[in-house]
Amino acid sequence: MFSRFRRKREPALQLPHGEDLTLIVGLGNPGATYANTRHNVGYRVVGRLARRNAIELTHSGVASVGLGQIAGRDVALARPRTFMNKSGQAIRALVDRFQVPIENLVIVYDDLDLPVGVVRIRLKGGSGGNRGMRSIIEQLGSGDFKRVRIGISRPYVNAEPVYDPETIGDWVLSQPSAEDAALLEDAVERAVEALGVALADGFEVAMNRFNRQPARGAGSGSLE
Repeated sequence: MFSRFRRKREPALQLPHGEDLTLIVGLGNPGATYANTRHNVGYRVVGRLARRNAIELTHSGVASVGLGQIAGRDVALARPRTFMNKSGQAIRALVDRFQVPIENLVIVYDDLDLPVGVVRIRLKGGSGGNRGMRSIIEQLGSGDFKRVRIGISRPYVNAEPVYDPETIGDWVLSQPSAEDAALLEDAVERAVEALGVALADGFEVAMNRFNRQPARGAGSGSLE
């Protein structure tokens, strides 16, 4: 007798997938402890890109994911809930879930070998020593995906670059100085803008425009 009060069943949501979808993933570590560290700049870019385009990121398995449109293109934005060094597990699951060809995958992440605040776009490449990227390439079996790199600089001692893994680990998981934080804030804005241009006009156009732009200053990267 209550049937007339039942809600009509909504049709199943048709998720965009395959060649019509661009999957953009920002790398980082989950949790408030890491939110403002150098290693989480990729997280910040995707978070800001989502807010600017009214895309809600919600927990979904191994990542926080949001679906929407940017510049008329269907996109899935994601931030892995695995830790950085196991990013490949989340990326593999997302690629399989959305059936995205590898050329439609874009990874946003921090780069030790770029000066603080520099933004660079590449169409493919290696890991560059980033363990998260190494994990992704191992899981996908290829590095033929697009990437947006944001420089955080390598630490220096007595004007010499540091390569010690323990020191590097402490560096990427620490918060930047006020000077470097300002440079990274500007880089996040430019990376968001670059992704908008890439989606609207193509990645080659975005590369020509943004790869020529230097950072608006120079962080020291000094541990002295």
